[in-house]
Amino acid sequence: MLSCQADAFSLPSDLHYLNCAYMSPLSKKVEEAGIKGVQSKRNPSLIAPEDFFETPLAVKQLFADLIGSSSPDQISLLPSVSYGVAIAANNLEAKRGQNVVLLHEQFPSNLYTWRRLADEQNLELRTILPPYTRVERSRGWNESILEAIDSDTLAVALPIVHWTDGTLFDLESIGSRARDFGAALVIDGTQSIGALPFDVARIKPDALIVASYKWLLGPYSCGLAWWGDRFAHGTPLEESWLNRLGSEDFASLVEFEPQYHKGSVRYDVGEKSNFALLPMLEAALEQVLEWTPEGIQEYDRKLLSPWTDTIRDLGFQLEDEADRGSHLVGIRMPPGLEVATISEVMRAKKIFVSVRGDAIRISPNVYNDMNDMVAFVDALKGAVH
Repeated sequence: MLSCQADAFSLPSDLHYLNCAYMSPLSKKVEEAGIKGVQSKRNPSLIAPEDFFETPLAVKQLFADLIGSSSPDQISLLPSVSYGVAIAANNLEAKRGQNVVLLHEQFPSNLYTWRRLADEQNLELRTILPPYTRVERSRGWNESILEAIDSDTLAVALPIVHWTDGTLFDLESIGSRARDFGAALVIDGTQSIGALPFDVARIKPDALIVASYKWLLGPYSCGLAWWGDRFAHGTPLEESWLNRLGSEDFASLVEFEPQYHKGSVRYDVGEKSNFALLPMLEAALEQVLEWTPEGIQEYDRKLLSPWTDTIRDLGFQLEDEADRGSHLVGIRMPPGLEVATISEVMRAKKIFVSVRGDAIRISPNVYNDMNDMVAFVDALKGAVH
């Protein structure tokens, strides 16, 4: 069982940072890796050709281990989720009249590309709303998603949990139905991977795209993607020399190579060998694998579970434990209480949460302890009374 890991971070002792879904703090190990990486360019003569390739491969192997991938060859390095979604959309053969299934209030990085594709190819965007009732919200939402997928569906583009309130989506059933109709399943795992167990062999997505600066505990402007067989021979967004066969031999780069390295290396962003950010991401992934997504999820569950009845008794609404993640929870207001008002109260008490839609979103991690939850619940009580 995980104990509190606050000592691994540098957060102020009087700050109640319940906001990992906004941005994770850097651990001391990740910070040190970044500083060392920046300092490495003081003397570029010490940066050898193999350094352009060894750290990227190490990062890919760690991510493959995290998500149950059999090979790092299926992983690519990205600058953002939107970059990965663009790769997926550009490599699907869209036909007029097809549809793309999305969610109501889906995160924009997994929306705007599909909206443009729909405009260009005359596709239908099917935006699936949650049930009007809060009761069994997850179950009803999942049923509506399944009903929306049909023989004209080009892609189903979803998260693992909804970014505003943590609602869980049954991606195993959704993926099975998508495969029945030949539709691609493109998953944005940014708000889950690292804090919620995920197995690509079980879910069988066509693409899993993750930004590193939240639950992977990594730097901003870094991301990773896993690509299934549907995208094994696709076209990248850019033609980086690093992604070509033989690019390790710098002396031979003038002999232009038409072939990519095997696997998903073709989708790597240009200048992927970022000597500051990649060592940070490597250190972050090592830390997450040490703590494990299962351990982090259970730690967060034990922080929140003792307070759910109290929160509901105050008139707030939140999903049942089985229908949401424990690492990301949306708490909706009782009648007459504005979400902006309670947000101001919390900020004054150094409780950092997010407002998303009509919910206060709390997202603890292993640097939090029960004192943070006591402060949070006391602020709710103060706002109500």
